[in-house]
Amino acid sequence: MDAARTAAEKLEATFLAEMLKAAGFGEQVNSFSGGEGEDQFASFHRQAIADKIAKAGGIGLSEHFLRSMMETRNE
Repeated sequence: MDAARTAAEKLEATFLAEMLKAAGFGEQVNSFSGGEGEDQFASFHRQAIADKIAKAGGIGLSEHFLRSMMETRNE
């Protein structure tokens, strides 16, 4: 069960990271922008934030993912 919960949290974190990217989180458009290098590190930052959000309870997706995995497992 712990492995399934961890997998569900990772899946939620990946989803959240993509949503943060779509929302423009971590993008800077000013004279201090770092170009391609900044883009690479911004993805790490977004993923770290998403991981923290998911571990703190997230938006409830991990519970849905976990239930779905358990239903599939019990068939």
